[in-house]
Amino acid sequence: MSKKVLILSGSPRRGGNSDLLCDEFLRGAAEAGNDVEKIRIAEKNIGFCIACYYCQRSGGTCVKKDDMAEVLQKMIDADVLVLASPVYFYSIDAQLKAVIDRTLARWTEVRDKEFYYIVTCADEDPAAQETTLACFRGYADCVEGAVEKGVLYGTGVYKPGEIRNSPVFAEAYEMGRSV
Repeated sequence: MSKKVLILSGSPRRGGNSDLLCDEFLRGAAEAGNDVEKIRIAEKNIGFCIACYYCQRSGGTCVKKDDMAEVLQKMIDADVLVLASPVYFYSIDAQLKAVIDRTLARWTEVRDKEFYYIVTCADEDPAAQETTLACFRGYADCVEGAVEKGVLYGTGVYKPGEIRNSPVFAEAYEMGRSV
């Protein structure tokens, strides 16, 4: 059965290591017959949540008029969410964190999702990615019916494209095919 897969690439660098893993995941998931879309968050105009709670008084409409409404609807409609981020000071990058926070407007509608996580960092130690992964899992804990399906750790990569020389590059494709 075909699934609707939404990949949220938090990488601010087009062709950065986590972005390239997203592309391989996409390639595998599409070849497996799924409907796949990748959104590069850095290319969207998405502001941060200001905790005004206008969304709670307006039926889920955010006071900010930017690209988040479109992204959030795609998150709601997806069967599978792939969250990808490079590690910035042991956490997710600001671009993806803003998206996660902005789901507040309709957070109860983001439900019954399969989650995959893609994390990359310059550090060779996978432990350096644990806080980033904890952020992803923290979000999924708030999604009713969330199921974690897979995690990709891209360690020891800093320069754009270095991930191509890592075994995790092929793993991203295979993980996508398994959706």
